[in-house]
Amino acid sequence: MTATQPKAPRTGGRWIERWEPEDEVFWRESGERTARRNLVYSVFSEHIGFSIWTMWSVLVLFMGPEYGVDPAGKFFLIGTATFVGAFVRVPYTFAVARFGGRNWTVFSALLLLVPTLAALVVLEPGTSYGTFLLVAALTGVGGGNFASSMTNINAFFPLRLKGWALGLNAGGGNIGVPVVQLAGLLVIGTAGAGHPRVLLAAYLPLIVVAAALAWLRMDNLAPVRNDSGAVRESLRDGHTWIMAFLYVGTFGSFIGYSFAFGLVLQTQFGRTPLQAASLTFLGPLLGSLIRPVGGRLADRLGGARITLGTFAGMAAATGVVLLASVRESLPVFLAGFVALFVLSGLGNGSTYKMIPGIFQAKAVARGMDGEAAAAYGRRLSGASMGIIGAVGALGGLGINLVFREAFLSSGSGTAAFVTFLGFYAACGAVTWAVYLRRPAAAQAGGGVAAEAADGGAKPQLTSV
Repeated sequence: MTATQPKAPRTGGRWIERWEPEDEVFWRESGERTARRNLVYSVFSEHIGFSIWTMWSVLVLFMGPEYGVDPAGKFFLIGTATFVGAFVRVPYTFAVARFGGRNWTVFSALLLLVPTLAALVVLEPGTSYGTFLLVAALTGVGGGNFASSMTNINAFFPLRLKGWALGLNAGGGNIGVPVVQLAGLLVIGTAGAGHPRVLLAAYLPLIVVAAALAWLRMDNLAPVRNDSGAVRESLRDGHTWIMAFLYVGTFGSFIGYSFAFGLVLQTQFGRTPLQAASLTFLGPLLGSLIRPVGGRLADRLGGARITLGTFAGMAAATGVVLLASVRESLPVFLAGFVALFVLSGLGNGSTYKMIPGIFQAKAVARGMDGEAAAAYGRRLSGASMGIIGAVGALGGLGINLVFREAFLSSGSGTAAFVTFLGFYAACGAVTWAVYLRRPAAAQAGGGVAAEAADGGAKPQLTSV
């Protein structure tokens, strides 16, 4: 993405031609009000998108023995939804600059009607497993809404507020996960486990409302245009892939556990659909609510410091879950799993805050300053966010596939937790080595990015 002024004005919608969030006068007089309004409606649309994307984490709880799908098959269903949601994040990211943030929000919201109506039609005993797989794949479009929403909001806010804004946007969207799980609990507790269509029907009017509000209240930013050069540059930049790896550990964990938690409770601890649904929402809810806190802490203390602490905590929480799995202690298992959700939410906020700061730090290393450095940071961070978000979401697929193999081989998730423990240790080591070890300044921009990540030498770049 690039934030330079376009050569020709765009027409035919709510297009803003001048957007300079780093200009304090512009921000105070009109920019902040406009940015906050767009943030509110972006959050709502992304929230519904997350609910539809993770719908199958709830629908599998409705699928009793009469459906003929074993636990491994259910893990593969939710893994399919995760994979498609990760894959579509890349085109969704670049759709914002091509069509406009407001326009794409409207379209992507209305597109959610397709998987919701499809599930409403096919979800009954006797439907083939292949049909279930296809419909689960369709819900992946809800995962793409995150990428377009984050890219859009990233362009609206100045660097000093990106951690808070991106954390709030993502956290409000992430809350779609526990909300759909709570809605599923309500349906199971009232109508019974034989009525999944009630849950699906409830979301149809909400999708239409999200699209209508985006149409009426959001704006398109004309200065934001696709930049193939920025895409190529971000693909070649090592920090894009390092941050993607770290985001696998934070967001991949959040979304993977959100999909799998209820099914693990049913399979390993013998919980009924109602019992599982009554427990699954708490972790995703707390993880979503704390994401803006992670962004705010990164704004103040440095994203790399918060991220490293997060991975250390996630490794410790995984150790607790591993012990509980071996001893078959449900209370300890729940405590450890909820801690994993909270820590992953904290890390989601801190890692996403690091991205724009890293690229602005690289601009400073190249001799840029002021608006030029800010524009370069927006350009490269906008291009890299789709890649980082897509790779990070694939972590959710990995978690479900690891669970599937663990339950196939041993009937328990213990082996999966050993794998996750090792991965979090690796993420922590990478965070420390790249962003906290203070490599020599001679590393052509990498050292400056690391200084920024640690809240160091560049005051305007603290909180990478």
